[in-house]
Amino acid sequence: MGFIMKNETFLCENCKQQVSKHPSWSARNHCPFCLYSKHLDRDFPGDRASECHGVMKPVGKDHKKNKWRMIQHECQSCHKKILNKLAEDDSVEVFGEL
Repeated sequence: MGFIMKNETFLCENCKQQVSKHPSWSARNHCPFCLYSKHLDRDFPGDRASECHGVMKPVGKDHKKNKWRMIQHECQSCHKKILNKLAEDDSVEVFGEL
């Protein structure tokens, strides 16, 4: 199986901001204000099969060819690391501080 599109609104567990759906063709998987995420997926994006559900802290950044800027998240419960693409409306100030 592969990517499952899940573009949902949510309340950020870190900064408590209400987060809207991704503004364009992709799916929202982290808060655009503080860049924190939640460990929901286990095997691939959108599967929602993780039993962890820990808060994922933005701990670094990367640049992948054809993917633009990437945020590295680390789960604060199980320590799994995941790279996520920076969205067009994400806080570039917070990204720059990583």
